[in-house]
This record gives sequence, C-alpha cells and structure tokens, in this order.
Amino acid sequence: MITDTELIELETLVRDREICQGISDFWRFCQLKSPKYYTERKPHLKTLCTVLQNFYEGKLIREDGLPFKKLMINMPPRMGKTRTMTNFSQWILGKNQNERIILGSYNDDTAGDFSKYTRDGIQEERHTEDSYVFSDFFPVVKIRFGTSSYSKWALEGQHFNYIGAGIGGSLTGKGGSIQMIDDPVKNDSEAFNEERLEKIWSWYVGTFLSRGDTEEKNDSEIAEDPLEIVTMTRWSSGDICGRILASEDSKNWYKVIMKAYDETTDTMLCERTLSRTRYLDLMSKMTPEIFYANYLQETIEARGLLYKSLKTYDSLPVDENKKTLIEGIYNYTDTADEGSDYLCSINYAVYRGEAYILDVLYTKEGMELTESKAAKMMFSGKVNQSKIESNNGGRGFARNVERILKEVYKSNSTVIKWFHQSDNKDSRILTQSSFVQEHIYFPLNWKDRWPGFFKSMTTYIKEGKNRNDDAQDCITGIAEQLSKRSSIGFLKEAA
Repeated sequence: MITDTELIELETLVRDREICQGISDFWRFCQLKSPKYYTERKPHLKTLCTVLQNFYEGKLIREDGLPFKKLMINMPPRMGKTRTMTNFSQWILGKNQNERIILGSYNDDTAGDFSKYTRDGIQEERHTEDSYVFSDFFPVVKIRFGTSSYSKWALEGQHFNYIGAGIGGSLTGKGGSIQMIDDPVKNDSEAFNEERLEKIWSWYVGTFLSRGDTEEKNDSEIAEDPLEIVTMTRWSSGDICGRILASEDSKNWYKVIMKAYDETTDTMLCERTLSRTRYLDLMSKMTPEIFYANYLQETIEARGLLYKSLKTYDSLPVDENKKTLIEGIYNYTDTADEGSDYLCSINYAVYRGEAYILDVLYTKEGMELTESKAAKMMFSGKVNQSKIESNNGGRGFARNVERILKEVYKSNSTVIKWFHQSDNKDSRILTQSSFVQEHIYFPLNWKDRWPGFFKSMTTYIKEGKNRNDDAQDCITGIAEQLSKRSSIGFLKEAA
C-alpha cells in the first residue's frame, strides 16, 4: 500500500512532468493554466496553439526554404483568440526574457487591456494547490518594480518587454522583436469608411512597422527581422489583411483562416463555443455583410461586390496573319454631376459584340481641364465615335471636346454625340452588371494604369455606401451600347 510520503512524491513527480510539458509545449501551457477552457473538445484552439508555437520556433517553412516571419490569423469572435494570444505573450516572455512585444489594436483601451491581461497573468498567484500559474513554469521571471504601467512594462533586468497602443497612437522605446496587431477595425462602420481604413493602414506602415527591431547577429550573417502577427476578423479588401493579400508580400505570410461553419464538411468550428442553432439564429438576424465577415471571414466586398469577376486581356484580337480583328474604336463619357463626382471617359475597341478597354480618364478635375484631356485621349486613340451623357453640363462638354478636336488636332474623324440619360442610375448599373462581367475586357495591367478607376470597379458594393458610382455608370453605358445592337450596326451608325 502506498504511503502518504510516496503519494506526495508521486504527485510532485507528476506535477514536475506537467510543468516541463508546459514549458516546452504551448498547448499544454494553456491546458494546465485553464483546463476547463482549453479542452480536447475545442480542436480549433489546439490548432491555433500549435501554429503559434511552430511559428515562434521557426518550423513553418516558406517555399524558398526559409521560416515564415509573418503570420496572419483570421477567425470568428469569441473563439478564444484574444485569450490565446495573451497566453502566448506570457509563454514567449517566460521562455526568453529578451523578447520585446509591441501590440497595436483599434484604440488605446483595447491595447491596454491586452497588455494588462499579459502583465497580470505573469503576476498571478496560485489559489489552490493543484492549479497552475505562470510562476510555476517560469519562477524566476518577474515584472520589474516600478514598470507595472498597463501600457508599457518590463521584466526584471530588462528595459522594456511590452508596449501596447491604439491605432494612431505613438510607440516609443526600443524596437520590438515581436509585433502584434489585434483587431484594428472596430466594426462595420469603420469597415465601410475608406478614410478610416486609410488611416489604419498609414499608421500600420508608417508607425507600427517602423518600430520593428532588426537584429544584427554579426558581420557574416543576415540581420534577423522581427516576427509579425496580425490577428483580426476580416472586414474589407481595404483592411490590413486585405491590402497584404493583394500585395506581392502575400507570399511571405503564413495564413490561418478559421470559419465558424465549414460548408464542405457541414461542421461547426466549435459546437461548444458556437452551436449550429446559435449560428443560424445569428445568420437570420444580422446584416449579411456583417455576418459573413464575422463568422465566415468573407469581406463585405466579397459578399456584396457588384462585380465579382472582371475579365482581362493581354492583346487585342488578331487573325492568323496577325491582322487586327477590331471592328471599331469608341468612347463613352460620363461627365461629373457634382464637385465630389468623377468624370469618367473610356476608349474601347469592339469585336463581335465585346468591348476591350483601351484607355481611361477618371478624374475630379474641372471641365476646363478634362475637356482638353478627353479630346486628346480620343484623338490619340483614333476613336470613331464618342457618346457623351448630356446631363448636368454634358452637352457643353461635348461641344467643347468637338471644338478642340477640330481646332487643336485638325480632326473630324471622331463623331461626337450627346444624349440625355433619364433611366435610374442604380437600376441600370445593377441590370447591366452581368453583361459587364461577361463581355467587357480590361488590360492585364489596368490596376497600375488607372488605380483610381480600378479601385472603384473592384470595391463597388451592390447594396452599400459607395462613395462614387461614376466608373460604374460609364462602364454600364458601354454595356448598354453593346447590348442594344450588334457591333456591325454600331459601325453603320458611326458612319
């Protein structure tokens, strides 16, 4: 029969073994600290913990054989992301007191809470004999006296180890070895606000990234870049993740995307956290764009985009002898209605009822400038016919363009026609959207050639708060010209 002494020794051995496991295994660290929360019945948390540890230890390898230094995590709310990231901050500081963590979130209060939870977790005292706290795993690691500020603090023997700031806030002190972004977009109002998204991005690239500490090992080795982790709900193509994914830098990011519901397997991410019943209830009550962003990591544009797929071309149609098959070159112009609107003028070629965009003028400049620019674009593009909407000064614009073509370029080869557009704009844009996606082609490099036009076309929401619809109105006009008549009929009209 086992004695009390032997039982105590056995329990001590078991506890020591578990402590060793927690030091070497982040998942076990979380389990031992919060056994009721980090259970095997929440496999998504185990996956998250495993990814974070492998990322920190350099075990996630890129195609070029180097370890990933950048990690992107997108997952639904209330799935344990913040709690796990707080534990992760504690764990890595326990393992290496030289690490310096910089955290950015959507405001100072949220960043401060994150910082406070990390600091308090390190200072936590054990309340029962069988529980585990940070000091059980890392007993020599202490918060330095006098630096227990919730926003910036240090461990004993260090200058600083943690600083948190809201978007737009300042980040002072030595550079960070680990940089974290946690939910920089607060809600759907910010996600729809282009100006706010731009401010977030500017702070991220201008302030936050500049605080990364590039460590120089020695003269013969390449400097080691800081680790970067972005954890957030996907909202928009204009949020931090959206801009990263659209950039060349995307290949350097290891991506973890967790959806509350997996349609292919018909399973919930975690029934214990979000049941199917609750999921369906939320779906029925929430605005679709907000629901899909929060729970399926689909951006508001991806779910509500008017143009989900726009075709491109790398060369205009030619026959077997490399002779052009283009049947005519045309222009469609939508003049600016108000001061905040854009003038949009598009040159396009026609072949078999399909349009190939050749050139675009998309600007807020006044008519005294755009008249000359439009005329020059039509002359250079050898336009056969231009259709100009005559609403709100369009007729005067058309007459001046015609005059400039004759007086400046000595050309009467472009037939200028103006007309009044009385149909509802929103209805026209929506009705012709399928035709636009099927029969209008944009050059492969159109993003670089006309960035403003590209952004407007690729972020326009079907039912949402769009700043402008001038690009869509103009491209719809082209679709209407093509769908009303065959390309041959259009040529005859031009003649």
